[in-house]
Amino acid sequence: MIDVRRLRLLRELSVQGTVTAAAEALHLTGPAVSQQLAALEKEAGVPLLEKHGRTLRLTYAGQRLVEHADVILGNLAAADAELQALRAGQRGTVLITAFPSAARVLLPPLWQLLAQDSEAEVGDVGAMRPELRITEAEPDVSVEMLRRRETDIAVAHAYSLLPRPLPPGCEQHRLMEEPVYLALHPDTAAAHDLTPHQPAELADFRDEGWLLPDPRTYCHELTRRACGAAGFVPSPIAAATDFSVLTALVAARAGVALVPRMALPADTRGVSLHPLTAPVTRSVYALARSGEAGQPRLSRVLEGLQTVALNQYSVTAFV
Repeated sequence: MIDVRRLRLLRELSVQGTVTAAAEALHLTGPAVSQQLAALEKEAGVPLLEKHGRTLRLTYAGQRLVEHADVILGNLAAADAELQALRAGQRGTVLITAFPSAARVLLPPLWQLLAQDSEAEVGDVGAMRPELRITEAEPDVSVEMLRRRETDIAVAHAYSLLPRPLPPGCEQHRLMEEPVYLALHPDTAAAHDLTPHQPAELADFRDEGWLLPDPRTYCHELTRRACGAAGFVPSPIAAATDFSVLTALVAARAGVALVPRMALPADTRGVSLHPLTAPVTRSVYALARSGEAGQPRLSRVLEGLQTVALNQYSVTAFV
């Protein structure tokens, strides 16, 4: 029988990268961690770790065991959290992290939706509305927070031209698929003989100045990849972390930009939006740790996210 405490050590090693860092995270000594990992290998009957220079890395068997550990430890954490909630008469708290446009568009109506839930019968904690704690972060950061158990749900995205692999130990819940538009000043659109909402050929804008998302973001790479697929390298004249800044610059005729639908500001006056003849889409999804989505508090939030995302399609006008 495998010792669960040793499984936790192996999983922490996979997250932290070194025995020293894993020991510090768990408030143990390095030798104690090494001894427990050696004992775990004996229990498993196969090598779980191998030397790589001066460090250790997981073997295939070790990686597979960590995947099972994610589920096992997740279920134990869920059971402990629900028991604590029962003892304290609490509803349960859900930590949710989302990228900026999802935090702006999806999380406020999610908060309202959960607030409207009727209170359940006394003692039925699973049916009671959970309390949200919200953090805004880019997908790479939120996924790492999920792996480190610093959040319960990570709302992330991937582009059709730039897919993301499913992180190990996580399960994905699809929320929506949204188009990416070319944002132009109306005079720029007219100069290219484009009527409002007419599909645009990206290659026709090779000589325009380009307004790009921050280079540290996935969206920046998406613009470069889309332009590359159209046969040119965009000439950047500005970069910003906020798409509303980019669209404001478009309205000032400073340049052109690619903007996902959900990232558009509420007021798009002065901006002409065009789908692409070679469509680019952005998938928006929620990630939870494997085995944890069935918890009542998490399932309620995931269902709420899917409802809100569906409503966004029904109430938001498409161009």
